[in-house]
Formats: sequence, structure tokens, C-alpha cells
Amino acid sequence: MLCLALAQDALAQSRPRGQAPAKPAEKETPPPPPPDLPAPYDKDLLRLSEIIGALSFLRDLCGQADAAEWPSRMKALLDAEGTSPGRRDRLAGAYNRGYRGYAVSYRVCTDSAREAASRYIAEGERLSVTLSGRFGG
Repeated sequence: MLCLALAQDALAQSRPRGQAPAKPAEKETPPPPPPDLPAPYDKDLLRLSEIIGALSFLRDLCGQADAAEWPSRMKALLDAEGTSPGRRDRLAGAYNRGYRGYAVSYRVCTDSAREAASRYIAEGERLSVTLSGRFGG
């Protein structure tokens, strides 16, 4: 008991007067997430997402064998590039714009729909080659 009393006296003397005893360490709040800065290739990536959305609708409308691949490709793109909620939302929004842009005007497959799909495939291929050539991946 005497040792305990001496230890408290020593502790009290080592602390400056008027200063409260140290509190146990409080949990620090985590730092805020880094800002959602755009990548230099975001414009092309958003366009590619929009193309994939249009192709998802058009290829399915026209009964093409690869129709199921387009939503899967978008999921892969979101998994690879959707590094933040904001970025993921922008990519998904571009996909939805591409999809809805044709969903509101096409009910059956027409020559025009097939031509649009062909052009989108060519544009998407060019964008993919450009993106992978300039930025890797």
C-alpha cells in the first residue's frame, strides 16, 4: 500500500500544476478519402462506357450471339476503373445513357440499328486500342 501511495505522489509531482492527468488515447478519425480526381483518359473511358451501353441494347435487340457479352464487359470495366463511388457512378451513367438512347427509339431491329451497332463496334475498338496503347492495360 505504501508503494502505491509513493507512486501516486511521484506521478503527481512530475505533472505541472493545473494540468489534468493524461486521458487514454482516443481513436483518431480516419483521414478523408482522396479527392475524386479525373484520370487523363476519363473522357475516352466515358465514351467507351456509353458505346458499351448502346451495344448492350442494340446487339440484344437484333438477336446477336454476342449480346450477353456487353453487360459483362461493362462490369469488367467498372471493376477495373470504378475506383471510387463517384467514378463508378459516372461510368455507369455513361453506360445507361448509351443504352437508353436507343431503348427509347428502337423497338425492333432495323438496318439502321445494325448499322449503328457496326459503327459503335468500330469506334469502341479504336478507343480500346488508343487507351491501351497510350495508358497501358
